[in-house]
Amino acid sequence: MLIGIGTYENLPEDMFLHGPKNDVKAIRQLLTETLSFKPEAIRVLTDEKATRQAMLSSMDEWLVAGTVPGDRVYLYFSGHGLQVKDASGDEEDGMDEAISTYDIKADETDWTNVILDDDLEAVLEKLKGRAVTLVIDACHSGTISRSLSPQAVSGVKGARYLPRPFARTAKQSATRGLRIDLGVVDKPAELTAGGLTAWSAAAAYQVAWDDVRLPIEDRHGVFTSAYIAGYTPGESDANSNGLVSNAELFEYVTKKSKEYCSALENCDNLDPQLESLPEALGTSVATPEPYKAEQAMADQPQDKPEPVYQKTKVEAGVASAYVDADPVVAIGDIVGKVDTGDVTVSLDSGPMLKNGQAFKISVTSKYDGNLVLLDVNGEGIATQIFPNDMAQKITPLTAGSTLTIPDDYYGFDFEADGQGENMLVAIVVSDAVDLKGVAPSAQGLTAELDARQSLSEIVSRLQKAWTGDAENRSVRWSLGTLKYTIE
Repeated sequence: MLIGIGTYENLPEDMFLHGPKNDVKAIRQLLTETLSFKPEAIRVLTDEKATRQAMLSSMDEWLVAGTVPGDRVYLYFSGHGLQVKDASGDEEDGMDEAISTYDIKADETDWTNVILDDDLEAVLEKLKGRAVTLVIDACHSGTISRSLSPQAVSGVKGARYLPRPFARTAKQSATRGLRIDLGVVDKPAELTAGGLTAWSAAAAYQVAWDDVRLPIEDRHGVFTSAYIAGYTPGESDANSNGLVSNAELFEYVTKKSKEYCSALENCDNLDPQLESLPEALGTSVATPEPYKAEQAMADQPQDKPEPVYQKTKVEAGVASAYVDADPVVAIGDIVGKVDTGDVTVSLDSGPMLKNGQAFKISVTSKYDGNLVLLDVNGEGIATQIFPNDMAQKITPLTAGSTLTIPDDYYGFDFEADGQGENMLVAIVVSDAVDLKGVAPSAQGLTAELDARQSLSEIVSRLQKAWTGDAENRSVRWSLGTLKYTIE
C-alpha cells in the first residue's frame, strides 16, 4: 500500500508538498519492475483519498485481511510527519510521533485526525509472520527542535513536518537527542523480530525534505529519490559484486541525504534510519541480476570467478533473501561502506603468506576511537583479534598512531594457518558506543565466530542514531580492510 499526501483539506497552500505524488509513482514502478509485485497487488491512496478513516481501514482490509503469513507486505508513506501530545502516557518525552492525513485538523492546542505511532504499531503487530517493509519519507519529531515559533507555522519550504499549531516561541527542548526511535515506530526491536524491515527518512528530531532544487512538478522526497536510485547496483554496490544489500543501500541513502543537507541552509543534519534484524544487513534488497561476462571483465580481474549467490533465511525472518556465497566478499555487503583509507591495515610480511609463517598486524586510523579487528577466512569463520584479554591495556586508538598486534606483551606470534583468501576488517568507533555485548574482549583470539553474524551484530549497533549528546547525527565510525592470501 502506497500513501502520498501533498495537498490537505484544512491546511494553507504554503504547507502543501509537491513531492509525494511523484514519490508514489516512482515507488510503484520500483515495486513492479524491481521487486516483482504485481500491479493489481498494489493499492495507492493519494491526497483526498488518504483520509484518516481510509488509511486505517485500508491497512486492515488490504494489508492485514488481504495477506497471510509468509506473504510480502510493503507499506510506504510520503507526506508530513509531526508530533502531538501523548494521551496514553507511554512516551518518555510526552509526545506521540504521527503521520498526517488528508483531513488533518488543528484545534486550539494540537493536531487531530492523524495516524499515531500507536495506530501503526497495532497494524504492524497484526502483520507478524509476513515479510513487512515499512518506508516512511516524512519527519516525525522536527517540531521539538525547530518549529516552536509563530514564524514557523507557515512551514519551511520543502520541509516534511508540521509545526505545533499556535505554538509560542520556545527554547530548544532539553530532551533533544535523548529520545531517538525510528520515526513512527516506538518498539523497533519487538517489531523487527516479527519480520519487519523499516526505513525512515530522518532520525528523530530531524527534518525530511522535498528536493527544492527541482522544478515544482518534478520534485521528489530527497530520501525516496536516493532510496530508489540505490537499488541500481552501479549506484550503491560498494563491493561491486552485483548484489545491493540493505547495508549498502543504507550507506547510499545516507550519503545522498547528507549531500543534499550540506547544500541547504536550513538543514542541520539528515540521517536516514534502518531497523531490521542484524542478519538482514548483508542480504540483497532484490533478486540479484545475472552477472554478465562483460561486466565481470570491467569490474574485476579476468581470473576471478563470477559472483555466486545463495539463498538464506535470517533468524525470525519469513522470506528468503540472497547473499554472496563467498563470506570474504560478503563482508562488503554487511558493512555497506567503501574503504576510503581512513583506517589502514597492513601485515609486516606483506599480503602473501605461507602456511605457518609468523606475522604481525598494524592498524592506523585518521581518527581517535575504539578498535574492533576481525580476521575472516574463506570458510566464514571469524577470529576477533582485538579487543582481547591478552593485550596489556585496552585503550582507544590515537589518530595517526599505529597499533601493532601482537606486541611484546603478548609473548607469542601469530602464525598463518590454512590456505586461501582471508580478510582483516578493522572498525574504529569514535563515539562511546558500548560494543561489549557483541565484541567482548573475552572472546578475542579464542572463539571461532560466525563471520556474517558477528559482523552484522557489530554494524547494526553502529547504525543507530547517536544519543550521547545534543547532536542530531549518526554514530561516527570508520572502516579499513586488508585482503591477504595464505599459500
